[in-house]
Amino acid sequence: MVRGATGLTDLGADPVRALEIRTGLWTLRFLAITLAVTPFRQLTGLGVLARYRRMFGLFTFFYACLHLSTWVGVDWFFDWHAMAGEIVKHKYILVGMATFLILTPLALTSTNGWVRRLGGRRWAALHRLIYVAAITGTVHYLWAVKKDTLFPLAYLATFLVLLGYRVVQLLRRRRARARVAGGSGAERARSAATG
Repeated sequence: MVRGATGLTDLGADPVRALEIRTGLWTLRFLAITLAVTPFRQLTGLGVLARYRRMFGLFTFFYACLHLSTWVGVDWFFDWHAMAGEIVKHKYILVGMATFLILTPLALTSTNGWVRRLGGRRWAALHRLIYVAAITGTVHYLWAVKKDTLFPLAYLATFLVLLGYRVVQLLRRRRARARVAGGSGAERARSAATG
């Protein structure tokens, strides 16, 4: 078989399904890359990677849009009534839609202007939803494949490791702040006792 430059000539007997799977997998891949930037940067000292994190996040959203567009426009030909029935009937589609809804505000607020409008702390809190999207996106994949669960479970394990890394870092920062606050409180008590 002749393989095209884009790989679209080898989509098999059900090209729509194959395209849905490929765009979904690329969504998860870019989501994993996006989440891996910070740990990789911190562990290697390559600070330059931080500037690419938003771009990877937007690639994630781009592939999520392709995934959804393929399902809506190519698979169901914009039959809104039938699609609504599918969403209610199949949990994996409902979870996939929820994942897309989580990713949408993250993509829309990914500019510096939105960081200023929301304030850094609120913007960061909003963008922590990417971890929820990682888990729900993986559940969507896991429930969609039903039997061959090796790859969905591998993605889930990857996302749990990346989330676990963040949790460990957060706990370390809190412990360090508590030590500093405890130390400065003890300093004040000593100086008050001697003063």
